[in-house]
Amino acid sequence: MKVIVIGLGVQGNKRRAVAGADFVAAIDPVNPDARYLRTEDVPPGDYDAAIVCTPDEPKVALLEYLLSKGKHVLVEKPLWAGRDKDIERLERIAADNKVVCLTAYNHRFEPHYVRMRETLQSGVLGEVYHCRMFYGNGTARLVRDSVWRDSGAGVLPDLGSHLLDTVRFWFGSLADDFVVHSARCFENRAPDHVVIGSRGSRPQLELEMTLLSWRNHFTCDIFAERGSAHIRSLCKWGPSTFTLRKRVLPSGRPVKEPITLVQPDPTWAFEYAHFKALCAGRSKTDLSGDLWIQRTLRRLGAQAIEQAGA
Repeated sequence: MKVIVIGLGVQGNKRRAVAGADFVAAIDPVNPDARYLRTEDVPPGDYDAAIVCTPDEPKVALLEYLLSKGKHVLVEKPLWAGRDKDIERLERIAADNKVVCLTAYNHRFEPHYVRMRETLQSGVLGEVYHCRMFYGNGTARLVRDSVWRDSGAGVLPDLGSHLLDTVRFWFGSLADDFVVHSARCFENRAPDHVVIGSRGSRPQLELEMTLLSWRNHFTCDIFAERGSAHIRSLCKWGPSTFTLRKRVLPSGRPVKEPITLVQPDPTWAFEYAHFKALCAGRSKTDLSGDLWIQRTLRRLGAQAIEQAGA
C-alpha cells in the first residue's frame, strides 16, 4: 500500500516513520521536508491511502476529496465537523467508493487498554459500578503558544476525545448524559483542566483531563461487584501496570494480580497494521462513534467555555 502523509508536524512525522516503506510523499504548506504544498498536487495514481494530520478546520474538505478519489484515510482524532451531516456525508462517500475512513484513536491498542476490555467482557468483575479516569500532560505552555490549539474548549476535545472513545471501547454504546463538573483556565486562554461525569447511566463515569500534569500520566480505576481493575500509566510513559483485585467477602483484603510492562509505545505500529488490514479487506466505514463523540464534545464544550469564562 502506498501512503501519503498530510501535515508534517509532530504527529505527521510519527506517522511517516510508522508507515515505513509504504510512505511515498508528504504534503505540508510550510514544512520544507514535504514534497507537495497541496494534496491536489499529488497525482492520484501515486498513492492508495492518506494519513491526515492537520488541524480540525480543513479535515472535512480534505477527507471528502480523498474519499471521493477512492483513497483510504486514517485521520488524527478527533474527527470534527461543523455539522453532523458532514460526518454522515463522509460515511456515505466512503461506502460509495468502497474505501476505509478510520479515526486514529491509538490508545485502543495500548496493551492494558486491551486487557481491561477483555477483563470487562469476561464478566469476572460482575456488575460494573463506577469508572474514573485521569489523563494529564504538561503541554500548557506549548498549547498557549499555538493559536489554533489554545482556543475553543481547549483540553476537552484534545484529551477528552481519547477518554470518550475509551469508554466506548470498553463499555460499548453509551447515553450522552455527561455534564461538566469543573472547567478552569489556569494558564491558558482555553480551558486547561476539565472534569466531566455521567449522571444516571451505569457504570457511572468520571473523566478528568488536564494540561497541567508536569509528569505525563494516566490512571484508571474501575469498581465493580466482584472486585476492581486499575491501570497506572501508559507504555510510552512507563512502567505501565494493570492490577486486577478480586473481592473477598464480607470485607477482606482482595487478591491482587498485577501485570507491569516496561516497553516502548506499541500503539502506533499496531494501529497502522489494523488500518492496513481494514483497507485490504475493504471494511465498511462506520463513523457513528465519531458522530457521538462530536455531539457530546460540542455540548460539553459550550458548558466548559462558559464555566471557565474562556
